[in-house]
Amino acid sequence: MLQKSCCLRFGPRCDVPCANIITLTGHVLSWTKEAKYLGIFIVQSRAFKCAMMTLNAHSIELLIFGKVGRPASEEVALQLIKSKCIPVLLYGLVVCPLNNSQLSSLDFAMNRFLIKLFSTSYMEIITYCREQFYFELPSVILVRHTGLLLDKLCHCDKCLIANVMHS
Repeated sequence: MLQKSCCLRFGPRCDVPCANIITLTGHVLSWTKEAKYLGIFIVQSRAFKCAMMTLNAHSIELLIFGKVGRPASEEVALQLIKSKCIPVLLYGLVVCPLNNSQLSSLDFAMNRFLIKLFSTSYMEIITYCREQFYFELPSVILVRHTGLLLDKLCHCDKCLIANVMHS
């Protein structure tokens, strides 16, 4: 069970048990393996790591077709995905270090949905349709957004990270 305040350990000794911390008011801050912060689940590990919620093609299909019905055009479905699903899917991931497997799973769920939307299993056709509709895969969007964030941080005069990076 997630508590409002808890402790989480990172690093090579992350799995070594620690004593609970007691606050000035006498509340016990216990150690946990997972913590939620601003909607992102951070997990205990040897390096900073976030847990990804699993979104699959069926979930996307329910989100879109449940709202507009199956007869919706491809343009409508893709615009809904761009405006409603992608922001939810990528929320907070720009600050989480994701490996190639996690990035691929984001794209896989989206490609499975596109296979159903365009009624074809040929990835060449799916890729062509994505290009024609200017529809980027989640991994591409995430890499771009991460680059934009890092660029802003590097050029911020009052930002601690920019000052550390330039010294």
